[in-house]
Amino acid sequence: MDIKRIAKDAVNETIVMTVVHMDYKGQVAKRINEKMPLATVKGFRKGQVPKDLVEKQYGKAIKQEEVKKVVDLALERFVQSERLNLLGTPLAKENENFDWDAEELTFEYEIGLVPNFEIDLEAKNNIVKYIVTADDKLIDGQVERIQKQFGKPVPQEVVSADSDLTGTFSNEEKGIENTTTISVSAFNKKAGDKFIGKKVGDVVTVSTKGLFEDDHQLMDYLKVAHDDVHGLDVEINFTIDSINGAELAELNQDLFDKLFGEGKVASLEDLKSKIKEDAEAQFAQQADQKLLLDVQDFLIENTKFDLPAEFLKKWLQTVGEKKLSAEEAEVEYARSEKGLRFQLIEGKAMAQSNIQITFEDLKGFTSKSIRQQMAQFGQTNPTDEEVQGIVARVLSNQEEVKRLSEQVVAEKLLEVFKEKANPTTKEVTYEEFIAASYGE
Repeated sequence: MDIKRIAKDAVNETIVMTVVHMDYKGQVAKRINEKMPLATVKGFRKGQVPKDLVEKQYGKAIKQEEVKKVVDLALERFVQSERLNLLGTPLAKENENFDWDAEELTFEYEIGLVPNFEIDLEAKNNIVKYIVTADDKLIDGQVERIQKQFGKPVPQEVVSADSDLTGTFSNEEKGIENTTTISVSAFNKKAGDKFIGKKVGDVVTVSTKGLFEDDHQLMDYLKVAHDDVHGLDVEINFTIDSINGAELAELNQDLFDKLFGEGKVASLEDLKSKIKEDAEAQFAQQADQKLLLDVQDFLIENTKFDLPAEFLKKWLQTVGEKKLSAEEAEVEYARSEKGLRFQLIEGKAMAQSNIQITFEDLKGFTSKSIRQQMAQFGQTNPTDEEVQGIVARVLSNQEEVKRLSEQVVAEKLLEVFKEKANPTTKEVTYEEFIAASYGE
């Protein structure tokens, strides 16, 4: 068998395989011999069919099957031996006039290659690393929310600016149907004003675009998936089921102990300090996520390389349970190209920075995440045994391992980006951060 590569350009090649009789005749003969005792041809008893008739009836199909096995194995070994870094998998070129009776059988496969490129993590940029602070307005608002949450509900006839509403968000087209309780003050002012004066049973229509300060709140109130919240712009109905004001809870030691555990907060100043600490820890995570996305966008924009686009569009038509049309593959490629580019950049950045993920890294990250989740539900001091038991169960799930591994990679890359990209540091309030993030 002869196998060679023919380059079209830096990222597109064709593998040409020439198969001769010696490559498959032995296996074909073996299969014919195995078939003879089982062959049935009219006019002959089973097992008594002459070999030439067996070959005539079954030989072509057997030959095609065995040649395919030879070609598939040779292709796999060739890709490995040549150390080809492929995008997608080889695609057989169609040949409507293929001659299975020829002395030499030639097969051609298109391949798309991972491009060679370099990235400059220290390139000049205008990336900003935000330090988000909790200002007095935010802290005072959170204190009031705590008082309302633990206060006594007072039914109201009509909606006012300080009302809490229980009702259902719905949008048939997007499959949204979620009953929740929400304060009028949680909406942006334009949307909130639409509720003022409404009564139980009324339906208020608002737009999801800019409905909340943080688009992620759509996940909580509408149960929209994370991938869908950014840029979601649809009309949505809210049917009012009940309206309540609140008799604010007294800020006393009983409330403090209920919130944070006995004796951990002893005054309003302690409460505000705790709110500030917790809020800024959460803001730091959001700021890190924005930094990571900004660096990704910068690297994608400034790292130039070609992809085997036409090959990948053809390949997309062949994978998955549902085969795609050429038009559908075009749309899918446009949707996924940016992600593919960053996936390649990410791999290069990891190699350049010698980033490796160990099982200990994965265990440590999972343990930290579990402790944070438990703290949110009031379990502030779980034992190591409890945490490691949960870690073991989580890491026994391959889907969870994959998801957590991606988060560990992102965390390690973020540290590299902070160091190498040397972003400008800017201290802002949460409102200013939201404006910078979403243009509101």
